[in-house]
Amino acid sequence: MFTAFSLALGQLSDPRVLRVLAKSLGVTLALFAVLGFLGWMGLDAVLVWAGMTDRNFEASEGLRGLLVLAILLLGGWVLWRIIALAVLQFFADEVVEAVEVRHYPQAHALAQPLGIKAELANGLKSAGRAIGYNLLALPLAALLLVTGIGAALVFWLVNAVVLGRELMDIVWLRHRHDPAAAHPLPFSERFMLGGLVAAMLAIPFANLLAPVLGAAMATHLVHRKGVSGNAA
Repeated sequence: MFTAFSLALGQLSDPRVLRVLAKSLGVTLALFAVLGFLGWMGLDAVLVWAGMTDRNFEASEGLRGLLVLAILLLGGWVLWRIIALAVLQFFADEVVEAVEVRHYPQAHALAQPLGIKAELANGLKSAGRAIGYNLLALPLAALLLVTGIGAALVFWLVNAVVLGRELMDIVWLRHRHDPAAAHPLPFSERFMLGGLVAAMLAIPFANLLAPVLGAAMATHLVHRKGVSGNAA
């Protein structure tokens, strides 16, 4: 895992990786801004409908703003990783190709790119799984809010599982010539990768690099398991 992280970090200066980083980050931030604006308007309208107006008590507008902001911050903290990973699905092949060309050229020659339709389908499935698992974890996280760290730990565990699977599949599906073939990486390694990326997604600034670093790390981990008989 440390070797994969070091190699992925060392390739961040690769122009191909930088282009993917710029594109995926731009799209993610744009989607985040649009969803944030729509969420603000929608939540404010719901609170007004619920009776939080100046007619019922003073300073209701300011209180509504604080409540909406708190909800959006919490929702944004959860949704960032989902949106970032879904967006990366559309550009992930470029990251994987850059790593393969540099470190695993023979494996790259055998790869079978998924195509736009498959990438779109995988992106939607990935986002759906991430949203679903996080929603299932929400009641338990809410109960653990009083512990201070319990809710964050629940979301970290859930997203470690989700991210580990999705990042590995970005690479693995390009090389799975037999649909019935078993995944080359054990759950423990997928969980460690997902856990590291989930932790980075919770850290300001590091969360901007996390999806691309995760895809590059997954590429190294898959190929170092000999998915196509190659190792760097």
